Amino acid sequence: MTHAAATVDQMQPPFPAERGLDVYNKKLGMWVFLASEVMFFAALIGTYVILRFGATGEWAKPGIVLNIKITAFNTFLLICSSVSMVKAYAAIQDGDPKKMRFWLLMTILGGATFVGIQVYEYIHLVEHGFVPSGVREGSELAALVANGTLPAATMGLYGSTFFTMTGFHGFHVTCGVISMAYLYFTKALPGKYSKQDYGGIETVGLYWHFVDLVWIILFTIVYLI
Repeated sequence: MTHAAATVDQMQPPFPAERGLDVYNKKLGMWVFLASEVMFFAALIGTYVILRFGATGEWAKPGIVLNIKITAFNTFLLICSSVSMVKAYAAIQDGDPKKMRFWLLMTILGGATFVGIQVYEYIHLVEHGFVPSGVREGSELAALVANGTLPAATMGLYGSTFFTMTGFHGFHVTCGVISMAYLYFTKALPGKYSKQDYGGIETVGLYWHFVDLVWIILFTIVYLI
C-alpha cells in the first residue's frame, strides 16, 4: 500500500474523479495569477503609450540616454534563461533529475545576471543624471537638454515611465530568481522531483516565460522605438 501511494503520478488528477480542466491546482493557480499580471503590465504599458504619444513635446531618441547594446545583451541572456527552463522541464519529464538540476541552475544564474546588469544600468544612468524625476541639474544629461539634444518638456515623463516599468519588471525577475533558488535547494537538490511529480518546475516555468515575454515587449517599446 505504501509503495503504491509513493508511485502515484502527481501530475494527473486522482482516480476516480469527475472530468474537469485536466489541470492540477498549482498550475491553475499560476494561470490565474498570470492573468492578473497580464492586466497589471497591460495597464503599465498602456499608460506609457498614452503618455508618450499624447505628450506635447517629442520623446528622447533611442540610444541617447539608454545603452541599447548592453540591454540587448541582457535581453538575449533572459531569452537564453527561458530556453534553459524549457530544458529543465523537459529533463524532469524524461525522468532525468540530474539534467533538470543543471538546467535549473543555469536558469537561476541567467536570471540573477540579468538583475545584476539591470542594477549596473540603473547606477550608470543615475551617475549621468537620469533619475525618475527626469534629468538632474548640473549633470551630463542636463547639458544635453540645454543644447537641445534631449527634449526638456518630456524628460520628466521619460524618467518616471522608464524607471516604473523596468523597475517593476526587475522586481518580478528577482521574485522569480528567489523562487527558483528556493525550489533548487529545497526540492531539486534533495531529489524530491521525479517523473511523476514535478509540479513546482512547471509552475515556476510558466512564471519565468511570462516575465521573459513581458521584457521583450518592454525592450522593444522603451529602448528601440
